[in-house]
Amino acid sequence: MTDKQTDDKPRVGDGTPGPGRPKGSVNKTTKAAKDVIAKAAEDLGGADRLLTWCKEAPENERAFWSSIYPKLLPFTVAGDADNPLTFQRIEREIVRTKD
Repeated sequence: MTDKQTDDKPRVGDGTPGPGRPKGSVNKTTKAAKDVIAKAAEDLGGADRLLTWCKEAPENERAFWSSIYPKLLPFTVAGDADNPLTFQRIEREIVRTKD
């Protein structure tokens, strides 16, 4: 009786890609949802309607700049290896005043 603990098939954790979609590819459901939302946005007036909505009230413009536009910005913040990001903690002293 021989003990064959390994075989020629790729195994999880051996560094070879497993089944499923390739790394970085978009999930079909996510892509379909984005396509439907984009179509609805165009049917509702697209960029021209969004601009009109933003100008209707200050709250709408605030919502655009604080919630909608930031979704277009890069998600990752990376520093330069030669000039790394540094942080400085500022301590505040609480001083009690006489009433």
